[in-house]
Amino acid sequence: MADVIQSVDRALELLIYLYYEGKETSITKIANDMGVYKSTVFRTLATLEARGFVSRNPETERYWLGSRLFTLGKSVENKMGLQEIIRPYAHKLYEAYHEVVNVSILERNPGAVYRSIIILKEESNHQILTVNSPVGSSNECHCSSMGKCLLAFSDNIDLLIYQHAVFPPHTEHTITTYEALVEELHKVKRDGYALDHDEQEAGLTCIGAPILQHDGSALAAISLSGPTSRMLSGDIEERVEAVRRTAREISGNF
Repeated sequence: MADVIQSVDRALELLIYLYYEGKETSITKIANDMGVYKSTVFRTLATLEARGFVSRNPETERYWLGSRLFTLGKSVENKMGLQEIIRPYAHKLYEAYHEVVNVSILERNPGAVYRSIIILKEESNHQILTVNSPVGSSNECHCSSMGKCLLAFSDNIDLLIYQHAVFPPHTEHTITTYEALVEELHKVKRDGYALDHDEQEAGLTCIGAPILQHDGSALAAISLSGPTSRMLSGDIEERVEAVRRTAREISGNF
């Protein structure tokens, strides 16, 4: 153990502690349980938070694991990782409508608005969408169907961040106020799905639904996207139900 860097070892031990704790935890409890000074815990958490490895709930001042761990974990997933569980369902949805299917998780950046990270995509090489972000990219939650689902159904969401946030008006349909966002998320929570109807790009419509864990919180979200003219040319309610059904089927695995 002579070559161990104490500060790095402590940071890793703290991450493992939070994992086994299984919930948001205060600095005081972490310090007491780990037998470390509170000032040391604070500095370690501040460093991990800056890199996205932990996140702080601004309402409770408690800490939990951050989304960066998921991003790194993608490279070491086993054969039955999250993407491999979801992929057959996403492909089936794609085959039914031949429109782009995306799956995203929530990205939490301390002090910044929430974004969604695309972790899986089903599409044809011949499909052309102006907004067709690749796997690993992130998008603003307030103007995307998956982002709205993640905001509406995820634990420990601090919507007050949006009270003073700038909402880029991508189109005339983009949500641009805190009040409108809150109203929209209430609707998403009630209906169990979200729409991005020309909000991120004029002429593009997306239908999203949350993939839920056993406790009812969002693990991820799935969407069906295509040109508005094509998405609305048939039965939009049928497509909405297909996306919701796919999300429910995936949720059964968790």
